[in-house]
Amino acid sequence: MTVLHDLVAERGVLLIDGAMGTELFARGLESGDPPEAWNVDHPDRVGAVHRDYIEAGSDIVLTNSFGGTGFRLKLHKLDDRVVELNRAAAAIARQIADEYDRTLVVAGSMGPTGELLVPMGSMTPATCADAFAEQAQGLTEGGADVLWIETMSHLDEVAAAIEGARSVSDLPICATLSFDTAGRTMMGVTGEEAVQRLVPLGLTALGANCGNNLADTEAALREMRAADPDVLLISKANAGMPEWHGAELHYSGSPDVMAAHADRQREAGVQLIGACCGSSPAHLQMMRRVVDGELPVPEVEFEVAVVRQVAKRRARTGRRDRGTS
Repeated sequence: MTVLHDLVAERGVLLIDGAMGTELFARGLESGDPPEAWNVDHPDRVGAVHRDYIEAGSDIVLTNSFGGTGFRLKLHKLDDRVVELNRAAAAIARQIADEYDRTLVVAGSMGPTGELLVPMGSMTPATCADAFAEQAQGLTEGGADVLWIETMSHLDEVAAAIEGARSVSDLPICATLSFDTAGRTMMGVTGEEAVQRLVPLGLTALGANCGNNLADTEAALREMRAADPDVLLISKANAGMPEWHGAELHYSGSPDVMAAHADRQREAGVQLIGACCGSSPAHLQMMRRVVDGELPVPEVEFEVAVVRQVAKRRARTGRRDRGTS
């Protein structure tokens, strides 16, 4: 059993935080600059984001280290500082979390490398594992409670990330994939396939984050729950659909929309629920109050039929894949 299992047993549903990037942009981060550098250059501003999400009711905060592998940091000539920047990311979140008198989980965020594995690209499973090992070392040294592999699309990259993390750390590991089209990731992975491949690797929790829309994310998680009734599930979806307003990208999901989504996910058996791109502390506060029963579930329009259509489409595709139709 892990700290996540213990807290789920105590609280039923745990609330994860929301978007980090947009909150840093609001505090002065310039487009194109590496957010991870702020862990050293502006730790107070990074810490303020964590504090805002905790005050909104989050039980789990993700470190400011999404692009913290050497592959991603090399784009900013920071690949010689991987351990330092990740250690600082975890230390900031740890310090803020320890200010509170309730148990809060610091999750060490590890996003995709941005590279393709052989034969489609030049990254080997070994070099991929090494990159995540280096990042996991820093996050572990900084005080993370769990390692959180997120926004993945390829099962081999997730497996390599788990292998690398395990080589340097004994922390529990969670993983989420991004489901973009018809309930599949960009690399064609379904929720069922993710469960079949990754749960046997000893993950503490598995789920979906980011994604194209709420419907695809919810459908993928229903598929995961059907494939495994016991695994802890994670939902950290984008705040609705992205929409361009002139030169700026906005998301359609209001706090009410995300609160209703959180209630649907809870009813579907998801235990760890948060929000991703386009979300803010205001979204998380509304989600917290609805999950806790302080407010009624908002009445918002949501095409449940879309979720059912995605599930049916996946069922048909699955039958064809198995040669039964």
